[in-house]
Amino acid sequence: MMKYSPINVNEKFSKFADQWSPKIVAQMNEYHIKLAKIEGDFIWHSHVGTDETFFVVEGEMRIDFRDGCVHLKKGDLFVVPKGTEHKPFSEKECFVLLIEPAGVRNTGDVLNEKTAPDDFWI
Repeated sequence: MMKYSPINVNEKFSKFADQWSPKIVAQMNEYHIKLAKIEGDFIWHSHVGTDETFFVVEGEMRIDFRDGCVHLKKGDLFVVPKGTEHKPFSEKECFVLLIEPAGVRNTGDVLNEKTAPDDFWI
C-alpha cells in the first residue's frame, strides 16, 4: 500500500540554515519545488530557457530588474519570465519557495561562489 504524507515546509525550513542555496522538497513532472533562505543581495542572472516562480513563505523580498523591481511579502507569488535578467534581494532573512524545471542552476548563466548544487534534497 502506498504511503501518503504531506510535506511540511516549515519543518523542512528548520533543517537548514545556509542562504542562497535552494533545497529540493518535491518533484512534479519535470519540475522541482525548492525552498531557500535568502538575505542580502544575490547576483544579476537570467534563466534563458525557463520562467522562475518565487513564492514568499515568510518575510519580504524584492526582485530587481534592469528597468524596475517588484516587492514581495508573505503570501505573494511572482513569475520571472524566461530570459529576464533579475537580482533577488532581502533586507532581512526571507523564506522562499521556488518552482522551476529540474536541473536549473540558481545562478542561471553565471558560475560563481553563490552557485548551489541543483540536486540537493531535504
